[in-house]
Amino acid sequence: MSSENPGIRDPQELVRHSSLYREFQAEREEILRHKWIESEKAGYDIGFERALTDWILKHRRKWRKARHAQLQGS
Repeated sequence: MSSENPGIRDPQELVRHSSLYREFQAEREEILRHKWIESEKAGYDIGFERALTDWILKHRRKWRKARHAQLQGS
């Protein structure tokens, strides 16, 4: 049992409650949202890899900056 999270005994639960995993999930949701929007514009499913690359190049830096500011304000 970890001293950081004494109430969590299952390693999978520890991962799901970690800040790194929460950040990964939030970023993944943004990428999926971007995939949906860009697929709608294109008229076909552009695929996750294309959406991921496009989102990283166009939106990731701004999204992370805004997310960091939001988390700091909480």
